[in-house]
Amino acid sequence: MGAAADALAKIGAAAATMAPKQKIKKLRSYWVPLIEDSCKQILDAARTTNAKTMGPVPLPTKKRIYCVLKSPHVHKDARFHFENRTHQHLIDILYPTAQTIDSLMQLDLPAGVDVEVKL
Repeated sequence: MGAAADALAKIGAAAATMAPKQKIKKLRSYWVPLIEDSCKQILDAARTTNAKTMGPVPLPTKKRIYCVLKSPHVHKDARFHFENRTHQHLIDILYPTAQTIDSLMQLDLPAGVDVEVKL
């Protein structure tokens, strides 16, 4: 039991010197290849600095449907339907170092990807 307690104490001391768990909460995009490339860039940047990563976890796609009348005065049954799909992914970076955070800040992600970072 003494060796196990010493090992846990060392892990706790190492975790205390690192930054707290950083969570890139959501990556959102209307186009799937953009979000997959962004996830790959983020994971590569985190893994080059030896940070532990979890994900990307695909979240449910939000589908928003708009219904518009074809004619404003007659033919009320004739309608156009438009839809907007938002694809989402979740990535966790556990105990990042300062070097990890710097490499993530240097990333040049595409304009069509929204990244929400939560510490």
